[in-house]
Amino acid sequence: MRSSLARYAVCWLAIAACADRPGADAPRTDTTSEELLSSVPSGESADASEVPAGIATPKQAELDIAVLGFDRGSHDAPVRVIEMSDYGCGYCRKFHEETWPVLREQFVDAGKIEWKFLPFVSGMFKNSSYATRAAECVMEQGREVFEAMNTRIWNGQKEWKGSADPAPTLRSFAGDVGADLGRYDSCLAEGRRDQRVSAATSLAHQVGVRGTPTFFVVGYPPLQGALPTEAFQQVLTMVYADATGAAGR
Repeated sequence: MRSSLARYAVCWLAIAACADRPGADAPRTDTTSEELLSSVPSGESADASEVPAGIATPKQAELDIAVLGFDRGSHDAPVRVIEMSDYGCGYCRKFHEETWPVLREQFVDAGKIEWKFLPFVSGMFKNSSYATRAAECVMEQGREVFEAMNTRIWNGQKEWKGSADPAPTLRSFAGDVGADLGRYDSCLAEGRRDQRVSAATSLAHQVGVRGTPTFFVVGYPPLQGALPTEAFQQVLTMVYADATGAAGR
């Protein structure tokens, strides 16, 4: 089953890719993080020169991977997925607008998959670092307000991405979703979430991400690109069946 899934996944690998502390109720994904790091092939990590300018490269010991990003679903789910996306990526936006709502309902909310959303700055898209820090500063205010901000950033990508000064637009988004703007402003001014952005970006390069979105279904080959929703459903259904011993029944 695993080998057939690998062959299926490889067929989609090059499709539609943009290439060439969390809320107290967010579960930790220690096992997921450890397995992701241990699965990196030797020689695949990027050196410091490949990390976008302006992004620090923390030492491995400083990366508390388990608390990076935003976790959804049950930590007891039999399947674990780590999504690495850049807020400036058009295909990432397509995934979040069209495919993610379906996958969330069918797999994450159903308890089948634990999903870690890990935004990072690839260095390929204008104003992405502003959007990522804005999202992180709202994330520190809790799960509900972050979910709303995350959706707002994706849906409003054209507004902030093409702006000469994206900060007011992103601040307006934060206000629209009910974030405390005083806390939001101080978070940005003090750089409270900058280390998280740097760590996520460093991790993406360490594990060899070359295009966005990239999905690490732990235990399987990575999937790159905004796959058609139906294809993603088929892949995750096969993975879940494999993980629960339901394959072939």
